[in-house]
Amino acid sequence: MTPVAASFLRAAIRARLSVVVSGAQGYGKTTMARALCGEFDPLEAIATFETEYELGLHEMPERHAIVHAWEARTGSGERGPDGKMTGEFTIAEALYDSFRFNVGRQIVGEICGAEVWPMIKAMESGSGSISTTHSADAEGAMRKLITCAMETGPQVTHELATRKLSETIDLIVQLDMDHDTRPDGTTRRRRWISEIVAISPGEKEKGYAATTVFADAGGRAALAHTLPDELRRLEARGFDLAGFLTEARTNGTLS
Repeated sequence: MTPVAASFLRAAIRARLSVVVSGAQGYGKTTMARALCGEFDPLEAIATFETEYELGLHEMPERHAIVHAWEARTGSGERGPDGKMTGEFTIAEALYDSFRFNVGRQIVGEICGAEVWPMIKAMESGSGSISTTHSADAEGAMRKLITCAMETGPQVTHELATRKLSETIDLIVQLDMDHDTRPDGTTRRRRWISEIVAISPGEKEKGYAATTVFADAGGRAALAHTLPDELRRLEARGFDLAGFLTEARTNGTLS
């Protein structure tokens, strides 16, 4: 990422904006999420919720002193009167348990299906949550999360799913990757941020507004594009606003 994009994301985390990191398999979503978590205050209490441990924040005491890590557990055998299989422990139950721990951040890991609702609840707390999901582009990530929410039950309409997600997600950070060939013939994976998109309620047809803050630069790290007025406040958190405006003018996206 460019230094300007780095300052923007650092300020966004400090301001407790909620972020979804998106990309295909192997594109570095978990690594990116872990890096964003690295901007938390080291003494801030964190709760993580994952179907399988991947973030590993609870294994970094030198960076995160207080981490409560929950891992979901699949059930087996017959279902009980409540419809759950024996031994099942869900992310939703873990999130409920976490409210007794006085945590400052609630991080729901990868979103593939029903985890979307715990993610929404974590983001609704205003703590500045971070999650990951698979998608080819930022707006595709929104469409996927809407579908995941609707698949949880017939009571979840497209309008409800869209409204809840647009009210809770602040930014989508899209990752891309290709392979560089070295002089000796070996290849090396190269990853970069291709888009950073701000999400907000609005636009009646879609149900949300998506503003491209940093835009795809054709295989290079995303460059400054359009900054919503409400995100100018991030300058007080260390965002290089002057650098953003200069970069946007250079790219012809700002008059």
